[in-house]
Amino acid sequence: MATITHSREAVIQTLYAKDMGNEKAIEQFDEILKDKKIKNKKAEFAKTLLDGVLKHLDKIDEIIKEHLVGWDFDRMHLIDKEILRVAIYEMLYNNTPYQIAIDEAVKISKNFSEDKAKSYINGILDRVAKKYKR
Repeated sequence: MATITHSREAVIQTLYAKDMGNEKAIEQFDEILKDKKIKNKKAEFAKTLLDGVLKHLDKIDEIIKEHLVGWDFDRMHLIDKEILRVAIYEMLYNNTPYQIAIDEAVKISKNFSEDKAKSYINGILDRVAKKYKR
């Protein structure tokens, strides 16, 4: 059974495919959800995330750049950017509690990124949460 984490992963993978040059990635999102058996509320959640990240992408990237310490945005691994983008969207625009957004991002980074990524993803998101938490 698909989980909300699977919904987040589907969004991250779709954003990654788009940024790697698959111009049809966004159009294929419904098929991806279907293939991953993500349905009903979890599919709606995923669609909201994808649409929201795309709508607020420039602002989200600005926020990431503001909170990088010792990293260059343009040299970051693309998958790490996608993980950060989804988590920041959730924290700032979707009212997901920052603890959940951070925990999910770190968990997903363990599956999709290098070992060291979870530490700096956690650090960036922690700084964002401290600045913006309500």
